[in-house]
Amino acid sequence: MTALHATLPASTPVLASVDASAWGCVDFLSDVHLHSADPATAQAWLAYLRHTPADALFILGDLFEAWVGDDVLHHPLGVFEQSCAQALAECTASKPVFFVCGNRDFLIGPGFFQFTGVQALSEPCTVLSSAGPLLLSHGDALCTDDHDYLAFRAQVRSPEWQSAFLSQPLPERMAQARAMRTQSQAKQEAMVSLPDVNPLACEAALNVSQAQTLVHGHTHRPGVHDLGQGRVRRVLSDWQAQAKPPRLEVLRLQGGQWQGVPLPTAPVSGATTP
Repeated sequence: MTALHATLPASTPVLASVDASAWGCVDFLSDVHLHSADPATAQAWLAYLRHTPADALFILGDLFEAWVGDDVLHHPLGVFEQSCAQALAECTASKPVFFVCGNRDFLIGPGFFQFTGVQALSEPCTVLSSAGPLLLSHGDALCTDDHDYLAFRAQVRSPEWQSAFLSQPLPERMAQARAMRTQSQAKQEAMVSLPDVNPLACEAALNVSQAQTLVHGHTHRPGVHDLGQGRVRRVLSDWQAQAKPPRLEVLRLQGGQWQGVPLPTAPVSGATTP
C-alpha cells in the first residue's frame, strides 16, 4: 500500500494550489482526532458535515487520531473508520473537501481518497481566496525547535518505514497505534503545553509562497497572530466535545471576513460509530 507522501498514482493527484476565490463561504478545520473511544466528538463532526453552509471544506490534518492503512476501509475491524469515510463521501457529493495530512493520519493514501472523494493537498498548499493568498499547513513541520519530533517525523515519512509498517497485519498495526497514543498522552500530560511553531519558519514559508496569511493547526493553540508587514498567522482549534467547555470550532472565511464558529455538541447515538 502506498502512503500519501510516497508516489501516488495518476488517479490521485496531489494539489499544490487551489483557487477558492469563487466560493462565498469556506471552512477550515483540523485536529478533530476522530477515534471510536470518543463518540461525542465523532457525532459533533458528523452533524457539522451534514449542516455546514460552507461551499468547500479544507481539513488540515489529524482528522483521525490514528490511521494505520487504507485497508481498514475493507476490514471487519474498521467499522468506525468506514463510517467516518462514508460520511465524507456523502459530503463530497455536494461540495469539494480538501485534505492535508497531519502527524496522526499521514498514512492516509489513495484508497481513502478514492473511497471518500476527498482531494489531496500538498504540505504546504497555497489557496487563492476572498481574503487574498493563503498558505495552508498542518503545522508540525513548522515546529523546528522540536528536534526529537522532527527526527521521528522524518523516520515515519520514509518509504522504508511505511512499507515495513504497512506490511504487518492490521490488528498489529492497530495495537501499535493504541500504544503510541497512550505514550503521546502521557508525554502531553507531563508537559505544560505542546511545542509551538517557530516564527522564522513561518516567515520563511510565507516568503516562498508569497502568501499573506498562514493557516495551520497541530499546536492546539487557536488564535490570530500579527506577523507584521500585513501578514497574519491563524491557528485552528483542536476538537474535544467532552472538554469543559467543549472545543468544537471551525474557522470560516465568508465574503473576505474571518470568523471562528463554535459548533454545538450532538447527542451520542452509538459507542463506536459516528
